[in-house]
Amino acid sequence: MSDVTIDGFSSLGVGPAGALVRPRVRQERKRTRGRALAVRTGAPAVLIGIWWIIAVSGVLASGTLPSPPQVVRTFGSLFSGEDLVGQIGISLARSATGLLIGAGAGLLLGTVAGLTRIGEEVLDAPLQMLRTVPFLAVVPLFILWLGIGETPKVALIALATVFPMYLNTSSAVRNVDRKVVEGARSFGLEGLRLVREVVFPLALPGILTGLRFSMGISILALVGAEQINAQSGIGYLMNQAEQFQQVTVIFCCIVVYAVLGLLADMLVRLLERAVLPWRSGVAVR
Repeated sequence: MSDVTIDGFSSLGVGPAGALVRPRVRQERKRTRGRALAVRTGAPAVLIGIWWIIAVSGVLASGTLPSPPQVVRTFGSLFSGEDLVGQIGISLARSATGLLIGAGAGLLLGTVAGLTRIGEEVLDAPLQMLRTVPFLAVVPLFILWLGIGETPKVALIALATVFPMYLNTSSAVRNVDRKVVEGARSFGLEGLRLVREVVFPLALPGILTGLRFSMGISILALVGAEQINAQSGIGYLMNQAEQFQQVTVIFCCIVVYAVLGLLADMLVRLLERAVLPWRSGVAVR
């Protein structure tokens, strides 16, 4: 087979040394849902297996590391005796309320800093300084200012979640293509309508990344928040278990926190697929 040439060049391409080569299209092999699910569940299964082996091997002192079956049995007793579902609901309400306040504030501040130079100059430096302060370090102040009720718990979660949302939103808004914005303005879009119909849709991938970080951090902050004299919630169960040295109950609470974090991450992933269906056609994977 002879290649068609135009002015001495082949229609099939030119190699690095001037040799004619045929371009190759990389065929990507699609993975089945079953295989993807097996890979995703394989790593947790391995970790549980290692945990089980260490628990029954006697490497650690008896009673310091319960085995997975012991934890499962304790879950059953917590469901029946401690209203575990109700305690999880209380913790989720705290986390969701703090996330709504913190992520909402981060979204607003990030939009202002990303859209206007004066907004960035006024907001960025103070927020960057506050971001480096560990949120657990302000617990004593929140107790002095807000007491020991629900308010300091929610405020701590809000404080922890505002910064990842701010950083990702401001970066996403700032990096929106200027030509697209100028084109929209030429059609008469200005002000809030321009932000709502042009800037936000283009910045949405970065905003959702910020939401993903904020939701994960809301669970981390929940752990610290529920150490502030909690009378209900998963933290309350953990504090009670610590006082009575119930190691298995503590492990159950840790597992609940981990599952809540995983579910939060999965929720944002599903949200991304729902509001960004076009990404599957342009993303690397």
